[in-house]
Amino acid sequence: MGSHLAKMLSMDANDISVIDHDPVRIRTLSASADVTTLMGPPSSIQTLKDAGCADADLFIAVNPGKDQSVNIVSALLAKRIGTKRVIARIDYESYLAPENKLLFKDMGLDMLFFPEKSASDEIVDMLRHTGTADSMDFARGKLQLTVFKLDDDSPLLDMNVAEFAAKIKEIQADADFRIVAISRNGKTLIPSFDTPFKYHDYLYIISRRDGLPPLLKFLGKDQIVVRRVMILGGSEIGEMVAEKLVGQGIDDIKIVDINPQRCRQLSEDLPDEVEIACGDIRNSDFLQEQDIKGYQAVLAFSGNDEVNILSCVVAKRLGVPRVIAQVENLEYMRLAEEMGVDTVINKKLITASRIFKFTISDKVRSVRYVSGTDAEVLEYTAAPGSRITKDMLKDVDFPRNAIIGGVIRGGDGFIAVGQTRIEAYDRVAVFALRDAVKEVDKFFR
Repeated sequence: MGSHLAKMLSMDANDISVIDHDPVRIRTLSASADVTTLMGPPSSIQTLKDAGCADADLFIAVNPGKDQSVNIVSALLAKRIGTKRVIARIDYESYLAPENKLLFKDMGLDMLFFPEKSASDEIVDMLRHTGTADSMDFARGKLQLTVFKLDDDSPLLDMNVAEFAAKIKEIQADADFRIVAISRNGKTLIPSFDTPFKYHDYLYIISRRDGLPPLLKFLGKDQIVVRRVMILGGSEIGEMVAEKLVGQGIDDIKIVDINPQRCRQLSEDLPDEVEIACGDIRNSDFLQEQDIKGYQAVLAFSGNDEVNILSCVVAKRLGVPRVIAQVENLEYMRLAEEMGVDTVINKKLITASRIFKFTISDKVRSVRYVSGTDAEVLEYTAAPGSRITKDMLKDVDFPRNAIIGGVIRGGDGFIAVGQTRIEAYDRVAVFALRDAVKEVDKFFR
């Protein structure tokens, strides 16, 4: 995770220093990223001073060791030395309780993050949007960003953007939506009206809540009511997801893990609604014995990317409507999607989005990486007198590699068009390629 963050932030022309006590990790990162590296313990005051913490804008502690308390110690030391903002990775969910977060805030920590919890929250949310490959809500669902994959039987394959919009209007005259991006062969495009659709495109569409049903209907995507969930791999994420699903009233959940000791631990820790089965998730016969065909969703969190991908492919071929795989190797993510995995979860990318917010202006309410793109979805609050409020959108010279999808004003959400004029304090949903984010940021200050 530290390596990914260092590479990502260095691409934005930030001056990055990385501390690690492992010489192998230091050598590997030095060979692949334009960063300064220092070998030493991350909680050493002298090492922190040598790394430049006295003048740093941001310190991120993501030590990968089993005991992550060193992250809190090193972040607090960096703050005392002079770093403006400090962030620490944690491994105890109890630290995120409101009273504990306040305690850490008083100590000087600006943000705590628990990647496994963030991933489990996203997965549970995805199970509410089963007709799409991914989704994101703005203002409690007043606007929604949804992702659709075009399969070989998609009705869009002979159309362009304008023709698609016209067809949806025939189904529902007041349907309000905008295609903000297309992901094609690993590249992200900001489309124009005459952009044609192609097989295996991923469409990123922002709409009002009432605009989603006609989209689903036209694209032939059914919303599946998920009542039975099988989790392959009893990892920390799997355990958290199971607990959250029980809390939402789903009472038919099964976790499959190969480790008998882990199975016993899960049986003791999880509610009675969660059934535990001990066996090898790589064995398709065993999975069929566990009635995998009878589940509406299969989630793979084994800790092994290849196993997660292949077990989801098997589940899909056996007829499971919705499969989600945890894939930490960034190079495997596109492969997993091409093999038929509905949604891929990556802790590094989820975490990076949250931390990225700290590198841009305080006008950003939220930042999220969307699977399958090299882009960010940002929710801004327009400052009074900012450039974005000076004219209609078609006349403000917004960056080419970014697009405003929707606006939330008061209690209402609406789709942005060329004639839209942003007002002070509007909440604005922006889809931006990474090379455009810094320029977009200037429009909202």
